[in-house]
Amino acid sequence: MQIQDLPYPDPGVPDARSGPRFLWWLGRNQLGGQFKALAWGLLHFVAVSAQPFCVGLAVEAVVDRSGTRLALTGGLMGLCGAATAVGDTFLHRAAVTNWITAAARVQQLLARKASQLGSALTRRVAAGEVVSVSTGDVEKIGWFVEAVSRFTAAALTVLVVCVGLVVYQPALGVVVAVGLPVVAFAALPLLPPATRRADLQREKAGRATELASDTVAGLRVLRGIGGEDLFLDRYRSASQEVRHAAVRSARMWSLISAVQVLLPGLLLITVVCYGVHLAREGRISVGELVTVYSSVMVLAYPLRHFEEIAMAYSFSRPSARRAARVLSLERVTDIGGSRAAETPSGDLYDPATGLLAPAARLTAVVCGDPDAAGRLAERLGGHPPEDSPSVLLGGVPLNELPLDSARTAVLVQDKDPVLLSGSLRELLDVPASGGVDTGTALAAAQCGDVLDALVQGSLDADDPLDARLTERGRSLSGGQRQRLALARSLITDPEVLVLDEPTSAVDSHTEARIAEGLREVRAGRTTVVFTSSPLLLDRADRVVLVHEGEAVAVGAHRELLRREPRYRAVVTRETEEEAGLDELGALEGLKELEVIEREEIEETA
Repeated sequence: MQIQDLPYPDPGVPDARSGPRFLWWLGRNQLGGQFKALAWGLLHFVAVSAQPFCVGLAVEAVVDRSGTRLALTGGLMGLCGAATAVGDTFLHRAAVTNWITAAARVQQLLARKASQLGSALTRRVAAGEVVSVSTGDVEKIGWFVEAVSRFTAAALTVLVVCVGLVVYQPALGVVVAVGLPVVAFAALPLLPPATRRADLQREKAGRATELASDTVAGLRVLRGIGGEDLFLDRYRSASQEVRHAAVRSARMWSLISAVQVLLPGLLLITVVCYGVHLAREGRISVGELVTVYSSVMVLAYPLRHFEEIAMAYSFSRPSARRAARVLSLERVTDIGGSRAAETPSGDLYDPATGLLAPAARLTAVVCGDPDAAGRLAERLGGHPPEDSPSVLLGGVPLNELPLDSARTAVLVQDKDPVLLSGSLRELLDVPASGGVDTGTALAAAQCGDVLDALVQGSLDADDPLDARLTERGRSLSGGQRQRLALARSLITDPEVLVLDEPTSAVDSHTEARIAEGLREVRAGRTTVVFTSSPLLLDRADRVVLVHEGEAVAVGAHRELLRREPRYRAVVTRETEEEAGLDELGALEGLKELEVIEREEIEETA
């Protein structure tokens, strides 16, 4: 796989049972790139390590006053230099390719998992952790994958040089062959504490990232309630903890680096002292001493890769563990496709709560607990909790449909929809049936003032659809974001549309017009709206009260206001002291609706 071939047609099915298993799986899926980097690495390291032998031969040629041997040695050194340059160039190219392709594979896997789980992902894993995995962790995983081949080449080179020195000069070669493994593996006892400190640093960094992400997401609200300074202080404290953990981790890695410098120096001193002693006794020549001395010096270069692989593994292991944790998440009901890939139609029924949304009708659902409403909306979209029966659409369980068919059939708009940065045209460019055009959807969602605001904020956009949206639509108000998200959902025109509090940040007059537009656009389609707004409830064909996880009352809005105290308590925010005024509260609610309706008629006229 080359960089220009990315993305992968299929990134594969990862082994996400643990971090090390995930790293091993990544390595196995890039064997071609690993062997290529290994081959170039061997050429590079062997060419570098052959230079001392050339130097020794040159010294002996000078001592023997042999011009021919000196010329041949010079040519051999030139050949080694060319091999070193070529090997280094293509080793770097192959290693970077392995890094980027491994990181791209992980990012594709994460994107696929996010697509499969949808909004359920952030309910099971913190959003900050997902961001951390898809950014910093991906780089560290790629670092380890590409470092493996270079380390293997370095280790084989050290082995070859040791064998060559033993054959070339047994007396000094044995000293080097015994000393090099000690130098290479002396840092092993320091790796466990270094790894623990690195894990702690990454854990604290992940927490700080989560806190920063949550703070930015809620900055507008925090400023409104005066809590901005409080959360900034919390982030400062978290960032200081990250700094202290990073310093402690750096101290350990600096100690490992010092060991990697000290021990090769001691080995070099030992070789020189012993070699001088042998030379004085006439047991080795000057050229042989120079060769062994130069070899030990040059071997410090491949030995550095022992430290690098240790660091790469220590930093990538917690990253791989977090990535494996995210990738191991599965839908509680596996929508794998035991049925044909067709979109069913009919009534939407949830056996767990008894909620029934008749086909081609607008059903409003009232829940006293907003979190319960969110979980129920998630279940209607095909994400039921464990040991919970699947939702039925036209009598067909959603978990027996292929994932694409299930999502085509049922679309769930979360209460906090995300608007990606880009133009409005790109935002509304979503898979759709073609039954609802962009203008109709925007008009139904009452986005006229939103379009005007976008045009005013974009100097070079004459067409509102070419206006640019900032990240997550932060330049817009909460109500404006809700209306654009609603328009996007209407354009898709799914068989079943589930809306979770779609107008919670919209004023009452706009909300009433949205209710009418929603009825018109979704005529003949099944729509489920989770809301407690009287304006939406009054325009629904059917209202269902869900209390403590069970559908306990069904009827029209005004009917439920009169006969169901639990419904009245949720919709009118009735307190116990106001229980004696039930009828009066219901009448006031009806009068409020009538006033708004008269105002709309007057505005239309």
